[in-house]
Amino acid sequence: MPVPQLLVLFGSQTGTAQDEAERLGRHARRRRLDCCVQPLDSYPVANLIREPLVIFVCATTGQGDPPDNMKNFWKFIFRKSLLSTSLCQMDFAVLGLGDSSYAKFNFVAKKLHRRLLQLGGNALLPPCLGDDQHELGPDAAIDPWLGNLWEKIKGLYPAPLDLPEIPPGVPLPSKYIFQFLQEAPRIGAEELNIASSAPQRPPSELQPFLAPMVTNQRVTGPQHFQDVRLIEFDITDSSISFAAGDVVLILPSNSEAHTQQFCQVLCLDPNQYFMLKPREPGVPYPPGLPQPCTVWHLVSQYLDIASVPRRSFFELLACLSPHALEREKLLEFSSARGQEELWEYCNRPRRTIVEVLCDFPHTAAAIPPDCLLDLIPRIRPRAFSIASSLLAHPGRLQILVAVVEYQTRLKEPRRGLCSSWLASLNPGQAGPVRVPLWVRPGSFRFPETPDTPVIMVGPGTGVAPFRAAIQERVAHGQTGNLLFFGCRLRDQDFYWETEWQELEKKGSLTLVTAFSREQERKIYVQHRLRELGPLVWELLDRRAAYFYLAGNAKDMPTDVSEALKSIFQEEGQLSNTDADTYLARLQQTLRFQTETWA
Repeated sequence: MPVPQLLVLFGSQTGTAQDEAERLGRHARRRRLDCCVQPLDSYPVANLIREPLVIFVCATTGQGDPPDNMKNFWKFIFRKSLLSTSLCQMDFAVLGLGDSSYAKFNFVAKKLHRRLLQLGGNALLPPCLGDDQHELGPDAAIDPWLGNLWEKIKGLYPAPLDLPEIPPGVPLPSKYIFQFLQEAPRIGAEELNIASSAPQRPPSELQPFLAPMVTNQRVTGPQHFQDVRLIEFDITDSSISFAAGDVVLILPSNSEAHTQQFCQVLCLDPNQYFMLKPREPGVPYPPGLPQPCTVWHLVSQYLDIASVPRRSFFELLACLSPHALEREKLLEFSSARGQEELWEYCNRPRRTIVEVLCDFPHTAAAIPPDCLLDLIPRIRPRAFSIASSLLAHPGRLQILVAVVEYQTRLKEPRRGLCSSWLASLNPGQAGPVRVPLWVRPGSFRFPETPDTPVIMVGPGTGVAPFRAAIQERVAHGQTGNLLFFGCRLRDQDFYWETEWQELEKKGSLTLVTAFSREQERKIYVQHRLRELGPLVWELLDRRAAYFYLAGNAKDMPTDVSEALKSIFQEEGQLSNTDADTYLARLQQTLRFQTETWA
């Protein structure tokens, strides 16, 4: 029987599922399987009926939602018109990535597995449920599952006898060949950038809009532990439009210091130009990378050298290492038994790719440029809730950014790539400061009926999307706006205090605040909700209000849900079970919506 092509399809939000899919692809090629790895939404899903062997790798995001790059696939695969025999010729397996601290742990993988069975697919194995909360991360579940998967595939589709497996220590051919140019091309440097300052169509990831930064203002007090910025962009002539609840995606750059350090340790000339050539026919060029390109552009704006490397990075690095001691350590880090040590070395202190390469200097100096795009992932865009309405600020887009900085056992503080980069930009300098961005719909849907009240709970920077919503609703004459805002101290991190007070005076807003550190007992938004239980019940039960929650995903969403259920019991005289049902019904009818982040 001829060996079929293995298709690996992934749905990834943060890059973990993509990394696992590409790792699967490499393992398949070592086993001499012809393999294609693709994002779910770029695959023509109607072709699935002809695929004999498919592995789906999918993350679960938010409240059990599929990642953005599999949403179109998700809609198609759940069409009621699909026949129960549609996929009867397909052998499949589903690898899920999730976090067991969320109620809907690996919801997407479980639901997809069930749906593929309903459509006649043959499951090679039960779904793999990788868990971020496990002390060894998702690999604790993935490693044994993959071992079983390859045994299954080998039994069904034996590899040709004349082609032995490629051993793990031997590097696979790179995806691309770097062709360095002897002299700089005549094209101007500004034309190299794929982003545009005057786009013909709505900006997207493939062609972001280079938005001029207008203001970059710290909005927390000087004594406050965190630097939070209100940043405004000029989007005039960008063809960008957005509504309350929408999200802006920003593509950050690496710092100059990290870019120089990387080039130095890899012995790369940052000013050298190169062209890329795919090694195999049909392999697309890396999206968003100009041709020709400088090494500086590649490292500063494309390669995610400030990210914490995954296990696959160490697997490939070990293959490339000419140094016996460094290679031995890298092999240990990439083995199943070395995962605890890798966690201690890399994940716990949040050690970055550039720092790891500095720790393995002989290996770093021997990395062929051809392998860079296989070794290091692309910088991913960061999503921010839009904090303004075009009705209140025409031609402008505002975001509220908490600058991420924290200390681990490493000497240098850990810094969030995008927030630190944005905070470092100074729009007052000579010449415009431009930031590549585009907009996509958010998960919030606000009621269109003018007299429907909304209750919004937004502690900290979670208040950002509600400022956009309140501005939009006030512009439309909608006054039923109840906002619960929480922060530490009134004089340090009370965002938009004056604006809220003005709206209160006009009768457009009811504001309820919780300043957690201004009294001995900490008071949070959930305490204020309980205090105003009669009003909350009146709005939800008698006036069909919508309830929105945004902010940190750790404990706050659960605490707020518990506060709501206690209100339903006390004010609505519901039993514990009926209160759960009432909340579930609000969620199903989109009258209880959440948007949280880690």
